Amino acid sequence: MTDVFRVLHVCTGNICRSPMAERLMRSGLENRLGPDAARFDVRSAGTWGHSGSPMEPHALTTLGLFEVDGSDFRARELVAEHVAIADLVLTATREHRASAVVLQPRAASRTFTLREFARLTAAVGPLQATDPVERAHELVRAAAGKRGLVPPVTPKDDDLADPYQGPASGFEVCADLVAASLRGPLDLLAG
Repeated sequence: MTDVFRVLHVCTGNICRSPMAERLMRSGLENRLGPDAARFDVRSAGTWGHSGSPMEPHALTTLGLFEVDGSDFRARELVAEHVAIADLVLTATREHRASAVVLQPRAASRTFTLREFARLTAAVGPLQATDPVERAHELVRAAAGKRGLVPPVTPKDDDLADPYQGPASGFEVCADLVAASLRGPLDLLAG
């Protein structure tokens, strides 16, 4: 039995999409798994340096609407080691997915856009493992096995639009889509 399952969310600056996804996923895990949520290490990084920056103000405010705190968040730049140690890499776009895989080609089978992962896991039946971390590994393998079998309507349907420098409403739309994309996979993890 593995002790910890590591999830890495990736976007461009690590100040909007990926930190919202990171914090919404942590909250979703806590709500579904209780103390077992501590066995999931959920982090984020950006392909373009904003290292040390706080979350974008609209992103922070939007998380508040979900009763999720992001005030202590600080951005970091994506490096190969982040991808190498992650059990699951969830990116905002197909471009970010490619960036992660270029850094660590062996991570290709466990790297998805967030919306792609939601689409693929929607085609996965109940998981067999009883341990939540083992269920997470099983879910990643099952999603990888669905690649090519459950195509998007259009390729851009796998991307999460960037709300950066836009109005607060754009951040809310983005966060709603993140939350909706996480719901199915997290429900499967909860068993």
